[in-house]
Amino acid sequence: MGTGRSVVWTVQARRALEDVLSYVAADSPEGARKILSKALDAGASLAKLSERGRIVPELADASIRELLIFRYRLLYQVTEHKVQILAFLHGARDFHQWRKDQEGEKAG
Repeated sequence: MGTGRSVVWTVQARRALEDVLSYVAADSPEGARKILSKALDAGASLAKLSERGRIVPELADASIRELLIFRYRLLYQVTEHKVQILAFLHGARDFHQWRKDQEGEKAG
């Protein structure tokens, strides 16, 4: 059995996670630590269990999946050798803005 896929966080996903942590830490440093721990553990687990998340319902693309971490959605794309973490979003509220931003990046 191989060593699994490499897991890479995009700049946008890292920034989104940092924003969530800053926001939560203002009221609950312990809550922010829990989110960080769960997010990093979930991301690392994708090296071997890449397809464990559900397919993102709004996209219906089998290569783009998500794991739920508390109230947040960790979106990632699976390729043959890599898992790329695309976003860390709050529930369903941020998804459409994230998708709009992605389309803007592709057009630009």
